[in-house]
Amino acid sequence: MANLVISGYRSFELGVFKEDDPKIAVIKKCLSQEITQLIENNQVEWILIGGQSGVEQWAAEVVQELKKDYPQIKYSVIFPFYEFGSNWNETNQLKLQKIKQAADYTDSTSHKPYESPVQLKNHQQFLLDHSELALLVYDPEFEGKTKYLYEAIQRKQEKTTYECLLIDFDQLQNQTFE
Repeated sequence: MANLVISGYRSFELGVFKEDDPKIAVIKKCLSQEITQLIENNQVEWILIGGQSGVEQWAAEVVQELKKDYPQIKYSVIFPFYEFGSNWNETNQLKLQKIKQAADYTDSTSHKPYESPVQLKNHQQFLLDHSELALLVYDPEFEGKTKYLYEAIQRKQEKTTYECLLIDFDQLQNQTFE
């Protein structure tokens, strides 16, 4: 059993600004399929997210649903710094609060409010140090903030075994609903 980091594009990077955007359903379906396969293959027990809007929060919602069929799965929200999301609008803060409350574990890698990008880098390193594989909704041809995590994973892969699964734009566009 391993710890899985899930990350990917922020909602604004995908042009998603409403909860009923059809892109969300497609992304959640792809995440659900990948996570379910990992669970059924006994490859994952803990799922780690950072709480960012977009893929990370959608993944938390998917895991909450999957826990109904796979109660052994746990997820944690590890924020990069104390008071993460406190400057977001009320709607986004409430959504983050719900995700945090449903998590099996929450903490932050820095117990201080945001001070510098070093906190983000330390957070990224913490997630990689405490996981064996990653699932990213990311396409290297269309960079976004996930680029930094993807590059850190590639550096880690040069030194050790670390699996990185990608859900790219081709996979998202080819997704069908039964």
